[in-house]
Amino acid sequence: MKILDRYLLKQFLLTIGFGLVAFTMIFVVIDMMENLDDFIDMNVTADIILHYYFVFTPEIIRLITPVAVLFAALFTAGKAANLSELTAIKASGVGLYRFMAPFVIAALFISLLSIYFGGYLVPMANETKIYIERTYLKKGINFAGSNIFFQDSKTRIVNISYFDISQNFANRVSIQEFQEGDPTAMISRVDANRLVYDSTGNSWVAYDAIKRIFHETNQTVEYQKELPIKNVSFTPQNLIKKQQKPEEMNLEELKELVESQRNAGNDPTSTLIEYYSRYSFAAASFVVVLFGLPIAAGRRRGGLAVQIGINILVTFIYLVFMKISQAFGKNGALDPFLTAWMANFIFFGAAIINLIRVKQ
Repeated sequence: MKILDRYLLKQFLLTIGFGLVAFTMIFVVIDMMENLDDFIDMNVTADIILHYYFVFTPEIIRLITPVAVLFAALFTAGKAANLSELTAIKASGVGLYRFMAPFVIAALFISLLSIYFGGYLVPMANETKIYIERTYLKKGINFAGSNIFFQDSKTRIVNISYFDISQNFANRVSIQEFQEGDPTAMISRVDANRLVYDSTGNSWVAYDAIKRIFHETNQTVEYQKELPIKNVSFTPQNLIKKQQKPEEMNLEELKELVESQRNAGNDPTSTLIEYYSRYSFAAASFVVVLFGLPIAAGRRRGGLAVQIGINILVTFIYLVFMKISQAFGKNGALDPFLTAWMANFIFFGAAIINLIRVKQ
């Protein structure tokens, strides 16, 4: 690595660190002001508030990383242009592409690191964050284990009033089976006071169960003290995962949720968009640097103010494209993969065109 590369990389990484710290502090202060009334009303202690923002910080860092990386690239390149350092670099025979190399390589490494950070570490922190919201802030989130309603297969619907996570049993359970060709025609129903999971046989047993079988003109009703429940695909682990929010799930859990939704006959579009977005948002750092760096390398009036303005404008345009594509994707107008990656594809295409047109 040449001295020039080390110099540019040092300035770039230091500015990224400064941007992350500054943007995170601003984000935390704004959020704290918004939630201050809730903290006071719920008598939340200072240590809980500190813990809340400690586990909230990874999510903030994930969101602002592309902004901080773009800000650092524009600031470093703009500073070099305004101080005539870029002119001296070009005069020594270093082209713009070579000048961009340390920025692009560092941004690529940050994007790869962001996949793991946003795909695994952030969900772990979000799980604690949401627990604090449920326990101390009471933000209208249902308590874990209550009022579980889901489609277990294309013809089966399950309703559970309460599930005890520690004991692996459910209270007040209803399992309804429908005809495969006619989802409005119920063929059987099981109502039980208690549903217990037998870990040795990997099956459920219903206690105090009433089983109804519906015929064309009448129904058969049968009471059983113990009724083995067969042909169901959910397990206690599945019930726990069904109560998780997508932001609490890592990449592997999101992938499993997609398969579970497909097997149940549900539409996995929203989950697929979330899954692909974990990768596309991580790649944003690389794409925005490739797009914005040639713009910042040109010397212009305004200095730092212009660089900050460009940073805000590019970030705003990127977020607008992302939100528009997600709106179309969730409505089924776009493929989930294209929905998550559209903003990156557009900015990457614009970056390539800009690089071809820029003068060496």
